[in-house]
Amino acid sequence: MQHFKTLSAYLDYLQLPRPEHPMLSVLFATGESFLPCPRKSSPPITNDCYSISLKKIVKGNLNYGRTKYDFTNGALIFIAPRQVLQWDSRVVFEQKGFSINFHEDFLKGTALAQQIKNYGFFSYTANEALHLSPKEERQIESIVQNIEIEYRNNQDEFSKDIIISQLSTLLKYANRFYERQFLNRKELSNDLLEQFNQQLKDYFESGQLQKRGIPSREQLADRMSVSQRYLSDTLKKETGKTTTEHLQLYLIDEAKNILLKPNKSIAEVAYELGFEYPQYFSRLFKKKEGVSPSKYREKYKKDHQTSKI
Repeated sequence: MQHFKTLSAYLDYLQLPRPEHPMLSVLFATGESFLPCPRKSSPPITNDCYSISLKKIVKGNLNYGRTKYDFTNGALIFIAPRQVLQWDSRVVFEQKGFSINFHEDFLKGTALAQQIKNYGFFSYTANEALHLSPKEERQIESIVQNIEIEYRNNQDEFSKDIIISQLSTLLKYANRFYERQFLNRKELSNDLLEQFNQQLKDYFESGQLQKRGIPSREQLADRMSVSQRYLSDTLKKETGKTTTEHLQLYLIDEAKNILLKPNKSIAEVAYELGFEYPQYFSRLFKKKEGVSPSKYREKYKKDHQTSKI
């Protein structure tokens, strides 16, 4: 897979204008202007740059990460360094919007260098892009316009600080708008939760648990064609619990059923549920239920006997 270490090399490959700054490129189409067209197709590539772009795809699929970007509404897309990008000649872009590309080293020595790592949307796959309302689009574009003005000006000692400040503001607004998207798209959130539970059910019922152990968050997200970060964020907004917490609750519910079988030891229950160490299973069970697995079993027996009297 081809990898581009510099911004200039990456833009040359895309057949886009060379940057006016060695680590920053800003392309912004306003009024009757249009963005320059990138190369028509590309096999999987990676680079050391961040990318923030507002674009529409009129036709075709853009492969980004593990999924396909396939919708015609304008969307804000965030790409982190070393993420895989691929597209083919069937993709037709509407050449309006903007594209900001900057090398990760551009942020070195700034507070944003650490802050940007906390923005989960750089880990999302493309079908999880941020869909902007017209008002939100105008707000984002006004910030990009400020960045472009500074980018086009003669560089001085204040230029980088001003651009970094504007980039930070843009990302804060994007974070706010993603919060709105999570809240407004509850139907999608509910669908993801249903899919998640169904994936766990299928995994358990197919015997994969005994063969491969407890599935990782990445495995579950991959089976659902979403990123692990997006799945966890969406579930957290909708239910207050992360992917890991939902997985643990599912395991505990399964454990309760198995614990009711008197012929199985606590260790056997743990191994059946994919836990490598029974002690870890016992600690997790007690943390979630307030009692140890053995105490839970004893309590059920007492309650069951009492109900018979």
